[in-house]
Amino acid sequence: MKSILLIGMGRFGRHMAEKLLECGSQIMVVEQDEQIADDVASFIRNVEIGDARNESYIESLGVDEFDACVVTIGDDFQAALEITVLLKDHGAKYVVARAKRDVHKKLLLRNGADYVMYAEREMAERMAVRFGQNNIFDYIELGSDFSIYEIGVPKEWVGHSIRELSIRPKYHITVLAIKANDITSPTISPDHIFSSNETIFVLGDNKHIKPLIK
Repeated sequence: MKSILLIGMGRFGRHMAEKLLECGSQIMVVEQDEQIADDVASFIRNVEIGDARNESYIESLGVDEFDACVVTIGDDFQAALEITVLLKDHGAKYVVARAKRDVHKKLLLRNGADYVMYAEREMAERMAVRFGQNNIFDYIELGSDFSIYEIGVPKEWVGHSIRELSIRPKYHITVLAIKANDITSPTISPDHIFSSNETIFVLGDNKHIKPLIK
């Protein structure tokens, strides 16, 4: 279970908060607008009303204790940039920011953001799945039930081959590719021995993949 700080509860932030809760993450929300904060308090337990551009306020949050801090503000780039800088200055481990233009993405990355995202609801949900759980590195939804996940090799698979594990008949998923040292290999031998320093791309029904993530 990861702890996530979300700053901003516009449409994007709200979608992401809902998906993070669905994934079982612990979240804290900061929203400057009191009416919006009261509204999201109906489904989010930990909500604070505050101005994240205020350095003293950011310092009071203990941002270094969160696994990730997400700046969901997209319409006010200046505010997003200021908050990103403050988060990193005060020890945030991982800062995710939102941008609408390529130049904004470049500036955010140069000023403390570890990852910059673009789209609306679909990207919010994808990022929530990716950053809300420890063993997921990427995620592509193919429909309501099927997805491709990039995940760490399950501990019980390390030292064993695809053939030995009988992955498809036993786990009802398909291993599409293996990634090691940032190199992805889409051609996989059934005799490949899994190691702990690899990630794997798996395709299947979400209900069959999710037990491998926990």
